[in-house]
Amino acid sequence: MIYLRLIWSYLKIGFFGFGGGYAMLSLIENEIVSPGWISKQMFTDIVAISQMTPGPIGINSATYIGYIAPGGASPELASPIYGIIGALICTLVVILPSFIIVRYAGHYIAKHKQSEALSGIFKGLRPVVIGLIASAALLLMNGENFGYTTPEISKSIAIAVGVLACVLFTRVHPIVLIIISGLIGYCIF
Repeated sequence: MIYLRLIWSYLKIGFFGFGGGYAMLSLIENEIVSPGWISKQMFTDIVAISQMTPGPIGINSATYIGYIAPGGASPELASPIYGIIGALICTLVVILPSFIIVRYAGHYIAKHKQSEALSGIFKGLRPVVIGLIASAALLLMNGENFGYTTPEISKSIAIAVGVLACVLFTRVHPIVLIIISGLIGYCIF
């Protein structure tokens, strides 16, 4: 049944998704897109929507994927009620590992924060988190996001570089950049 498979997938994502939502993206893609529950195009759309909506990207994407995946796995489960059940399951399951870890490991970490072994574990996890976030960036640099033809790719890169420059060198609010980018995309695409 799709719900058991979603539970198993999101338990793995929740337990091994170190570094937050962006670091989870490659795990989510591997667990959700590879079995064919959603398409790569839909995955990139979900990432975009999850970034723009309030809340953590990992939880937002879990909710949306949980809503979509049952219908993608079986046409009989395309009803909104099955989607709502899937959304609730995925949302709760993806936060469960974090809750357990914070609840039980938080005390241990606070008690042994001076431990060299614990310090070594965290020093080893930092590069992994950076690598996972970098892989998420590379994962999103695909035809679905940048286009397939040279003019589309050039326009997409120009928008991305322009937004990056605004973020780095001006104090333009990110919401304004999202709105402007959406308008530019609407006009040129």
